[in-house]
Amino acid sequence: MSDTDGAAENRGQWSSRWGFILAAAGGAVGLGNIWKFPYITGENGGGYFVLIYLLFILLIGLPIMVAEVLVGRSTQKSPVGAFKSLSSPGSLWAVPGWLGVLTGFIILSYYSVVAGWALHYTWFSMTQGFAGMNADEIGNAFSTLFADGDANIRWHLIFMVLTIGVILGGIQKGVERAARILMPILLVMLLVLLGLAITSDGFGQALEFVFKPDFSKVTAAGVLEALGHSFFTLSLGMGAMITYGSYLKKKEDLVAASGMITILDTVIALVACLVLFPITFTFGLEPQAGPGLVFINLPIAFSQLAGGVFWSTLFFALLVLAALTSAISLLEVVVSTFIDEFKMSRLKATLLCGGTITLFGLPSALSGSPESYFGSGFKEHSAFLFEGETGKNWFDTFDHLASNWFLPIGGLLIALFVAWRVGDKAREEAFTTGSRFARWYGLWLQLLRYVVPVGVIAVILYKIGLI
Repeated sequence: MSDTDGAAENRGQWSSRWGFILAAAGGAVGLGNIWKFPYITGENGGGYFVLIYLLFILLIGLPIMVAEVLVGRSTQKSPVGAFKSLSSPGSLWAVPGWLGVLTGFIILSYYSVVAGWALHYTWFSMTQGFAGMNADEIGNAFSTLFADGDANIRWHLIFMVLTIGVILGGIQKGVERAARILMPILLVMLLVLLGLAITSDGFGQALEFVFKPDFSKVTAAGVLEALGHSFFTLSLGMGAMITYGSYLKKKEDLVAASGMITILDTVIALVACLVLFPITFTFGLEPQAGPGLVFINLPIAFSQLAGGVFWSTLFFALLVLAALTSAISLLEVVVSTFIDEFKMSRLKATLLCGGTITLFGLPSALSGSPESYFGSGFKEHSAFLFEGETGKNWFDTFDHLASNWFLPIGGLLIALFVAWRVGDKAREEAFTTGSRFARWYGLWLQLLRYVVPVGVIAVILYKIGLI
């Protein structure tokens, strides 16, 4: 035990449980909360979708969250080493660990491009770029940005440099310090924007839309979308929570910490809805705008508000902060694995992994450029991956692979590993040590063994079009 504890000290640890909660919540809170959740809520009819989503967070998301943190805290190792430690030598259970590392690598490569769009919109807002533009011009601004390869590369590089800079600082002085600064700022920004939304004419309509279930709008696709997002929004299935859990002291209450992370993530997603939809309804815009809800609808609305430059800048800066906290967790998964498995220094591992991910992200940055092979040219050669489709550009292909295959498979394997492979005594001891929720162990195990696998398999089948 002393050797493990010594290794943990060399790797770094959180200075406190709240440091871990803020960092892990920051890893979970990202574009999925502030960009994706509001628009899929709009597309799926509002209230009933939110209600079903909350149910799945409780039954699917939280049990996997606890399982991932448990694996990390028990072993004090990154995903690959953690699976090795809890299974027999030479076991194939190391594969889910490597899958998580690969998933984090791929997601960050294109996630940073989307974060770059938020950086661009922040700068564009600050310089009053939307002032005087009509709705059509604002709508076309996003298409213009997506097609501008040089601009996408520039913002992608800037965002990756910010992310790498935080990881270079280590756990306490880098990741934890950033979380302690960025998360409170993010919450304050969100509350200020909520104040604007509350005073708008469309707030009552938005409140009803988000929280009043209309079961006439229930669809099988909507239920499965809610199930899938309840899983993805917590950054599960890619080893991020295993990695962050590995820096957690063994005396800490992992169940309570996992619950706090889940609550923070969920509340921020709901508040984001209460920011976006009142503004959307006030200006007569469509809540079913899809991905354009943030990058098209909101700039149109902000351009018509008094102080629109301030509000637009504040919102897109909020989006950048949310993206940055998630990107930090994605890069840390990869970096911590190289530190543990290849005995690299943090400096060398961060520069190698961060630099490689940055280079791998360049094709995603060029995917919208009409002159680039990674757009239409890549579509022709990727068609074999998408039955019945013409293919996808580089960006969409890797997003599809990571979101529809790697994440759910990773989450399923983690659930099966903890529920069936880890020894009963070790699992129960890890769950109950230092926890005031020890009496919930039996329920958690039953959810992890039976409910979670069925739910995740349903997501996979839905994503690949079999149901």
